[in-house]
Amino acid sequence: MVLLWCLVLGLGDFPDAPPAPLTPSNQALPSVNMHWLYLSLAILSEVAGTTCMKLSAGFTRFTPSVLMWLFYAVCFCFLTLALKKVDLSVAYAIWSGVGTALIATVGVLYFREPATILKVVGLVAIIGGVVALNMSGGTR
Repeated sequence: MVLLWCLVLGLGDFPDAPPAPLTPSNQALPSVNMHWLYLSLAILSEVAGTTCMKLSAGFTRFTPSVLMWLFYAVCFCFLTLALKKVDLSVAYAIWSGVGTALIATVGVLYFREPATILKVVGLVAIIGGVVALNMSGGTR
């Protein structure tokens, strides 16, 4: 089912295939860059999957275990779509960095993990690296 969904979203396109002509029905809003939306959805899906991983208690709880696999499948479909326009290094840095920051926030706020100074400094360093890579110009 997930494979079919990925193919419907266009993951089966070849990179050298000519783009479809723009018509009013397939023209995106000028202010929306779909590749950034796809990357954002990949990050949110990854955070949801990682949260479900924690909630699955080592695969002993059925529903969070199934949801974890589903969220990760959705995550990688959206990440693949984002990689059509965003450089791999930039997309992966943003995906992993923002995902790490969000999941650390979920850990502190929802799972009551300690928020140490070292953890905060590490997250700031990750975010700084993501910003630096993004400033290098990572879209085609």
